[in-house]
Amino acid sequence: MRGRTIRLSPARRLVGDLMRFSIGIPRVTVQRQMNIRPLLEARSACDPRPSWTVLFLKGYALLSKETPDLRRAYIKFPVHQLYEYPESVASVAHEREHEGERIVLLSKIKGPEQRPIPELEKLIREARSLPIGEIKDFRRSLKLARAPALLRWSMMWLGLNLAKRRGHYFGTFQLSVYSGLGAESLNPLTPLTTLLNYGPIDADGTVTVRIHYDHRVMDGASVARALERFERILNGEVVDELKGLAHDGTSIGAAIAGASS
Repeated sequence: MRGRTIRLSPARRLVGDLMRFSIGIPRVTVQRQMNIRPLLEARSACDPRPSWTVLFLKGYALLSKETPDLRRAYIKFPVHQLYEYPESVASVAHEREHEGERIVLLSKIKGPEQRPIPELEKLIREARSLPIGEIKDFRRSLKLARAPALLRWSMMWLGLNLAKRRGHYFGTFQLSVYSGLGAESLNPLTPLTTLLNYGPIDADGTVTVRIHYDHRVMDGASVARALERFERILNGEVVDELKGLAHDGTSIGAAIAGASS
């Protein structure tokens, strides 16, 4: 059967390279059925409502602050070892339109646990809406994707295994979700220690939340306890921050505008 040849775009090469370094990681998944009704109600009281991506990002960053395992990485150079970062760097997946193709690019947010929700909302909105050429992380990724294969693979290996640079180039955890499309990923791959995702959120606040983790870095019982604590953070600290914004009489939109100035 005669078809047609489609040349790999830089973005597709980038995905292939990330999978090259992800496929050999002994990744395991732990999931928890959560009820985040208090967070659902606090979000509904906001005008405009912050995205679920931002709320889960802030909650996971707070969880990582108190859970050192989530800030660790398996490093192979100069010897195989674990390296612990003093703060989190979130790597967030975004679907964008580029040169007639829907592509996935990653933006990084340093120290999300220290940033207020409106600032995180602003950063996520910019990554989803600004021209791709104006986002530093996107420009750098697409530039690397245009390099010869051996150079790309060498640079990515070094970026993942030079401990002090790994967090800067790749982040400490990844957040990737499709719940807004009514779907969820059961076996996502990442070269990072953990990847957080969640499914569609029901009207009563029920949601399935998963942490996909590198078994070389931590064990399942630790992740299970982390998910239990994560539920309490979402319904506790994150809800309190949303209520604090409402109590101050500041809308999320106004706070975002303030963060932009």
